[in-house]
Amino acid sequence: MAEFKLVISDPKTGRSIQKEIKEDAALPFLQKKLGDKFEGDAVALPGYTFEITGGSDYCGFPLRKGIPGIRRKAILAGKGVGFRLMEKALKVRKSVCPDVINETIKQINAKVITFGSEPLFPQTEAKEAEKTG
Repeated sequence: MAEFKLVISDPKTGRSIQKEIKEDAALPFLQKKLGDKFEGDAVALPGYTFEITGGSDYCGFPLRKGIPGIRRKAILAGKGVGFRLMEKALKVRKSVCPDVINETIKQINAKVITFGSEPLFPQTEAKEAEKTG
């Protein structure tokens, strides 16, 4: 059965939270691609809308958009995800995962598109209110 760590980032504040997704709660994420949107009801955050921006598999290889299939591939990369600029090399062969979420993926990165009524960071927002009030 699939099991994911979902890292949700708030682009306004630059902060993020991590949620464990297990068993039946992970089923809606299977076969989604990078750039797909999903509702917050799937992760107990009603009213929110999220977009999948990245992730990595069980060995830490990153997801890369435009790679077909479900298995890890070695591509010739000149820039983009999974590529770090080398001093002399213009292109490097790098292993990356396709952009389809399957059972080998362990981390999914997402960003908030639409905010809901509940705060994403309830403990820290309460502390900030105490400092200012």
